[in-house]
Amino acid sequence: MTEFGKALAPIETPIPGLVVWELPVHGDSRGWFKENWQREKMAAAGLPDFGPVQNNISFNDAVGTTRGIHAEPWDKWVSVATGRIFGAWVDLREGPTFGAVFTTELDPSRAIFVPRGVGNSYQTLEADTAYVYLVNDHWSPDATYTFLNLADETSAIDWPIPLEQVEISPKDLAHPRLADVTPMGPRKTLVLGANGQLGRALRAELGESPHIEYADRAAIDLLSPDLATARRWRDYGTIINAAAYTAVDTAETEEGRPAAWAANATAPAVLAGIAAANGITLVHVSSDYVFDGSADRPWREDDAIAPLGVYGQSKAAGDAAVATAPRHYIVRTSWVIGDGKNFVATMASLAERGIDPAVVDDQIGRLTFTEDIVRGIRHLLDTRAPFGVYNLTGSGEPTSWADIARAVFELGGHDGERVTGVTTEEYFASASGPVAPRPRNSVLDLAKIEATGFAPADALTTLRSRFSV
Repeated sequence: MTEFGKALAPIETPIPGLVVWELPVHGDSRGWFKENWQREKMAAAGLPDFGPVQNNISFNDAVGTTRGIHAEPWDKWVSVATGRIFGAWVDLREGPTFGAVFTTELDPSRAIFVPRGVGNSYQTLEADTAYVYLVNDHWSPDATYTFLNLADETSAIDWPIPLEQVEISPKDLAHPRLADVTPMGPRKTLVLGANGQLGRALRAELGESPHIEYADRAAIDLLSPDLATARRWRDYGTIINAAAYTAVDTAETEEGRPAAWAANATAPAVLAGIAAANGITLVHVSSDYVFDGSADRPWREDDAIAPLGVYGQSKAAGDAAVATAPRHYIVRTSWVIGDGKNFVATMASLAERGIDPAVVDDQIGRLTFTEDIVRGIRHLLDTRAPFGVYNLTGSGEPTSWADIARAVFELGGHDGERVTGVTTEEYFASASGPVAPRPRNSVLDLAKIEATGFAPADALTTLRSRFSV
């Protein structure tokens, strides 16, 4: 008999993410009423805001009807409309809880949230039982499912009605035992800009795995009108956008301006729409160039943006677009150093070749090495830090570009005094083409990301490590 008057409350289970919910049911002589799904109340109580898109109803007229253990690539909210069912759930996801089992009964006053990859099975305990499930993806024959045999000896589910006495489909009877089950992998991660210096660092950190994809411009066209249907986006959990147009001076030209806006603003806007529609976490790498550099203190995430040039303006527009995705991390960084061509490598080469450079000494900031950006991105994802904007650079005392050049010379065994400091205006006085305005203060405040437990590496310490034997 359905219990009336319960308070809305979650009950954790041994399977991570699988949560039983007590539901308030209001009854009188006419029958009963319940709010089977109430997004605002349930999300406030801790139920994932999983974005259901399809509502299915299963009806069984006979006691004992048993539906076999299926793990689907979507989340599911299962509740009972009439009758009573025994449910059995087995974790079929990759990981330490693979094979974990939980069983309980459900009636109209109890529902359960079943996360992606957890096998679920139901046995009818009363005649004329109907149960309802909301799912956050449309059924597709192309989706990847995982199955487990109802009679698996390892799971050893204690069915109320023995399986030999109930009605089961031949397909369910043919499913594999746990030892032969292929675990369901996590939702995919897509890394864009995979051939750039940050993309290469991401590949080095994340490695090669079936659920991680790396793509460059040749592999995926972010401006294609068919992009929204180019992949089964519901299979993706994270998109890391490491692609960008970074030629700040060329961006000021007639040819560079549209290219900068396409890569830095339009493409992130398209990604934000895909992420919002499919429950994807979008990680987007931004820049100190969204600020004008006029502050006399480190820039905070909530400071007003005021980009000076086309590059900064296009990055700021991209940030605004990405912020519309409910699940987003905008990682704002500066003075990026990775493998390949970069400022540190250039200074080291000049020192070795006996060239004494003039280097700007009125722009102040901190170096950020790509491996530290990757480490920070992984930290935000792994710890499920609150979504939003995070500054992420190297830590330590701010320096000028000239200071860094002198440090590189000295670390390579050369005289740092060979580097001459000049103003930005002096440095670009003889430039033959357009020159983008640079922020004079690029120092970013790191307190917000540090509060999540992340410790940015000291920029100069990392620089020294590059020259150690």
